[in-house]
Amino acid sequence: MKFAYTIIYVNDVPATVAFYQEAFGQKLRFMHDSQMYAELETGTTALAFAHYDMAHLNGVPVRPNLMLDSSAAGIEVAFTTEDPQKSYDQAIKAGARGIKPPEKKPWGQVVSYVRDLNGCLIEIASVVKN
Repeated sequence: MKFAYTIIYVNDVPATVAFYQEAFGQKLRFMHDSQMYAELETGTTALAFAHYDMAHLNGVPVRPNLMLDSSAAGIEVAFTTEDPQKSYDQAIKAGARGIKPPEKKPWGQVVSYVRDLNGCLIEIASVVKN
Protein backbone atom coordinates (compact mmCIF):
# COMPACT_ATOMS: atom_id res chain seq x y z
CA MET A 1 0.00 0.00 0.00
CA LYS A 2 1.27 3.51 -0.85
CA PHE A 3 0.40 6.87 0.68
CA ALA A 4 -1.31 8.78 -2.14
CA TYR A 5 -2.73 12.09 -0.90
CA THR A 6 -4.06 14.14 1.98
CA ILE A 7 -7.39 15.96 1.68
CA ILE A 8 -8.16 19.05 3.73
CA TYR A 9 -11.84 19.97 3.77
CA VAL A 10 -12.46 23.70 3.30
CA ASN A 11 -15.21 26.20 2.55
CA ASP A 12 -13.60 27.69 -0.57
CA VAL A 13 -11.41 25.38 -2.68
CA PRO A 14 -10.30 27.97 -5.31
CA ALA A 15 -9.32 30.53 -2.63
CA THR A 16 -7.41 27.87 -0.69
CA VAL A 17 -5.55 26.74 -3.81
CA ALA A 18 -4.67 30.35 -4.67
CA PHE A 19 -3.39 30.87 -1.12
CA TYR A 20 -1.17 27.75 -1.22
CA GLN A 21 0.18 28.79 -4.61
CA GLU A 22 1.11 32.27 -3.37
CA ALA A 23 2.18 31.38 0.18
CA PHE A 24 4.08 28.16 -0.47
CA GLY A 25 4.81 28.14 -4.22
CA GLN A 26 2.73 25.04 -4.89
CA LYS A 27 1.52 24.21 -8.41
CA LEU A 28 -1.99 23.14 -9.34
CA ARG A 29 -2.19 19.51 -10.46
CA PHE A 30 -5.94 19.33 -11.00
CA MET A 31 -9.13 21.25 -10.23
CA HIS A 32 -12.51 19.67 -10.90
CA ASP A 33 -14.87 21.73 -13.06
CA SER A 34 -17.20 22.07 -10.06
CA GLN A 35 -14.36 23.74 -8.10
CA MET A 36 -15.30 21.48 -5.19
CA TYR A 37 -12.04 19.47 -5.37
CA ALA A 38 -8.44 20.28 -6.30
CA GLU A 39 -4.97 18.80 -5.97
CA LEU A 40 -1.60 20.49 -5.70
CA GLU A 41 1.53 18.96 -7.21
CA THR A 42 3.74 18.11 -4.25
CA GLY A 43 5.88 15.29 -5.61
CA THR A 44 4.93 11.63 -5.34
CA THR A 45 1.86 12.46 -3.27
CA ALA A 46 -0.71 15.25 -3.58
CA LEU A 47 -2.11 17.78 -1.17
CA ALA A 48 -5.79 18.02 -1.99
CA PHE A 49 -8.66 20.25 -0.94
CA ALA A 50 -12.34 19.39 -1.05
CA HIS A 51 -15.40 21.38 -0.10
CA TYR A 52 -17.08 20.23 3.11
CA ASP A 53 -20.11 19.21 1.04
CA MET A 54 -17.99 16.52 -0.66
CA ALA A 55 -17.49 14.71 2.65
CA HIS A 56 -21.22 14.79 3.30
CA LEU A 57 -21.95 13.50 -0.22
CA ASN A 58 -19.59 10.59 0.47
CA GLY A 59 -21.41 9.82 3.72
CA VAL A 60 -18.51 10.82 5.96
CA PRO A 61 -19.39 14.18 7.51
CA VAL A 62 -16.49 16.14 8.99
CA ARG A 63 -16.43 19.05 11.38
CA PRO A 64 -15.12 22.31 9.96
CA ASN A 65 -11.54 23.30 10.71
CA LEU A 66 -11.29 25.62 13.67
CA MET A 67 -10.76 29.16 12.55
CA LEU A 68 -7.78 31.30 13.41
CA ASP A 69 -9.07 32.41 16.81
CA SER A 70 -9.16 28.81 18.11
CA SER A 71 -6.56 26.09 18.54
CA ALA A 72 -5.59 24.25 15.37
CA ALA A 73 -6.78 20.72 14.69
CA GLY A 74 -4.39 17.93 15.72
CA ILE A 75 -2.67 17.64 12.35
CA GLU A 76 -0.17 19.73 10.42
CA VAL A 77 1.06 20.02 6.87
CA ALA A 78 4.84 20.44 6.60
CA PHE A 79 6.89 22.02 3.83
CA THR A 80 10.69 21.93 3.72
CA THR A 81 12.76 24.65 2.14
CA GLU A 82 16.35 25.79 1.79
CA ASP A 83 15.43 29.21 3.26
CA PRO A 84 12.88 28.88 6.11
CA GLN A 85 12.96 32.60 6.98
CA LYS A 86 12.25 33.69 3.40
CA SER A 87 9.49 31.07 3.06
CA TYR A 88 7.96 32.08 6.41
CA ASP A 89 7.98 35.74 5.36
CA GLN A 90 6.37 34.84 2.01
CA ALA A 91 3.61 32.89 3.75
CA ILE A 92 2.88 35.83 6.07
CA LYS A 93 2.84 38.23 3.11
CA ALA A 94 0.32 35.92 1.37
CA GLY A 95 -2.01 36.06 4.38
CA ALA A 96 -0.89 33.25 6.68
CA ARG A 97 -1.04 33.95 10.39
CA GLY A 98 2.34 33.62 12.07
CA ILE A 99 2.35 31.22 15.00
CA LYS A 100 6.10 30.70 15.68
CA PRO A 101 8.87 32.37 13.68
CA PRO A 102 11.81 30.30 12.43
CA GLU A 103 13.84 28.85 15.27
CA LYS A 104 16.84 26.54 15.20
CA LYS A 105 16.10 23.29 17.03
CA PRO A 106 18.63 21.23 19.03
CA TRP A 107 18.84 18.70 16.17
CA GLY A 108 19.91 21.49 13.77
CA GLN A 109 16.70 21.95 11.80
CA VAL A 110 15.10 25.41 11.51
CA VAL A 111 11.34 25.17 12.14
CA SER A 112 8.48 27.68 12.04
CA TYR A 113 4.69 27.52 12.11
CA VAL A 114 1.87 29.45 10.45
CA ARG A 115 -1.84 28.89 10.01
CA ASP A 116 -3.48 28.99 6.60
CA LEU A 117 -6.65 30.90 5.74
CA ASN A 118 -8.71 27.92 6.97
CA GLY A 119 -6.93 27.75 10.32
CA CYS A 120 -4.84 24.67 9.44
CA LEU A 121 -1.39 24.40 11.02
CA ILE A 122 1.51 24.56 8.55
CA GLU A 123 5.14 23.84 9.41
CA ILE A 124 7.83 25.53 7.34
CA ALA A 125 11.21 23.96 8.02
CA SER A 126 14.68 23.42 6.68
CA VAL A 127 15.59 20.05 5.25
CA VAL A 128 16.92 17.72 7.95
CA LYS A 129 20.60 17.14 7.29
CA ASN A 130 22.07 13.81 8.35
